[in-house]
Amino acid sequence: MLLSMQGITKSFSGVPALRAASLEIGEGEIMALVGQNGAGKSTLIKILTGAYQRDEGTIQFNGQEVSFASPAQSQAGGIATIYQEINLAPQRSVAENIYLSREPRKFGFLHRRAMRDGARNVLKKFNLDIDVEMPVARFSAATRQMVAIARAVTQQARLLIMDEPTSSLDEREVSVLFDTIRTLQKSGVAVLFIGHRLDELYAICDRVTIMRDGQTVAVSPLADMPKMELVRNMLGRELAAFEALSRDIDTSEEKPVRLQLENAGSGVRVRDVSLSLREGEITGLAGLLGSGRTETARIIFGVDKLERGTITYDGKQKNYAEPADAIADGIGLVSEDRKIDGIIPDMSIRENMTLALLPKLKKAGIVDRARQDEIVARFIKSLGVKCASPDQPIKELSGGNQQKVLLARWLCTDPRVLIVDEPTRGIDIGAKAEILKLLRGLADSGLSVLMISSELEELLVAADRVTVLSDGMSVAVLPRHELSEGNLLAAMAHQVN
Repeated sequence: MLLSMQGITKSFSGVPALRAASLEIGEGEIMALVGQNGAGKSTLIKILTGAYQRDEGTIQFNGQEVSFASPAQSQAGGIATIYQEINLAPQRSVAENIYLSREPRKFGFLHRRAMRDGARNVLKKFNLDIDVEMPVARFSAATRQMVAIARAVTQQARLLIMDEPTSSLDEREVSVLFDTIRTLQKSGVAVLFIGHRLDELYAICDRVTIMRDGQTVAVSPLADMPKMELVRNMLGRELAAFEALSRDIDTSEEKPVRLQLENAGSGVRVRDVSLSLREGEITGLAGLLGSGRTETARIIFGVDKLERGTITYDGKQKNYAEPADAIADGIGLVSEDRKIDGIIPDMSIRENMTLALLPKLKKAGIVDRARQDEIVARFIKSLGVKCASPDQPIKELSGGNQQKVLLARWLCTDPRVLIVDEPTRGIDIGAKAEILKLLRGLADSGLSVLMISSELEELLVAADRVTVLSDGMSVAVLPRHELSEGNLLAAMAHQVN
């Protein structure tokens, strides 16, 4: 066994990120590492490479127990990492990047010919014939990735960690990358492949390690694990566990479409998405990590530019240049990470709640405090926000109450479409139920809600219909009468009839 990590535990400020996690990789093995956001993948890799220090557990690499103090030390020990954002010096040549900080010298001077020849020779192993004296910035993402791999090979890495290596590559470039990985495997190099595109994992990897909630929950040869079983392990759901869950939602009447995406695309993350938001309905948006859910919301809200397809809102085609245009049109977005993109922690509940409404609260450049107070008091009461006063810093509230404030931020703008991205992430079960009840009530009052969620039972309980995304494409639309965990899992595994 080349690498064995056992009982790895790590906490941040008392919050466990890893709980006795494990990872084993054999020599020349291509191991997939998968899991949803927050599963612990990144923390485990950072502990392996010395960016973090573990609280408990053991690491053995190449037959010896190790505890790398820094990424540079792990690199010297035979572990190379290629991150999603490739870490190269863009204005330096291909050869200089391959030998960066290890340049060959002759009589104390830089030996450029040896560096050029060495770069050409190592790239030939991967059937790549390019001008190694050109800056890497002039080459495609796939070629830059090959240069990063070549640098790892010249460092005599025994283990190559690849984090989302195909995220910016087209199909032809993915094929070239996979040929390169197989070449590395034949030479005895092991590869840890962190990815989310199931078809790619099954095409290149020997085994899979699945993480969930900071733990290793399954390890298996990929040939022995059907896609649907893999998805079930990632999400932690038993197929029959929620089959009977349902809500008394009246779907007999086909409600008018308020907002519609048709064949929408932007960059490589959103390739072909179609979905409809109806008046007075909650439309669920499901899919695995990397399926394009958040990116689709960003297109609707004007954060990212719609490059292909159409958005139709109230019968008119739209392509918002910026979020302010979407807000003016009655669209709100509660983002996925409330701590980064949502709350302003040191500001008060009042200030956070009325942030999007400020332009309408100003008279001659001065905020109408009386009107602001009336709005804040009304939403604190209607949403049941538990707080000492509107002047309390929002950072002092529980996660559930912070989320209610963010909902109120958009509700006070009187929206017609509300997008909520992972609305119950990081809050307790009781608060989750309250948030879902609030969303249901908003839909019943006529609001169109787009609810993005990784929690299947939430979609089953709250949604009128669910659109499922896979690799940036909509692959299924499940109306209320077809909603079951089995159908959702099958669609997310892209097993659609």
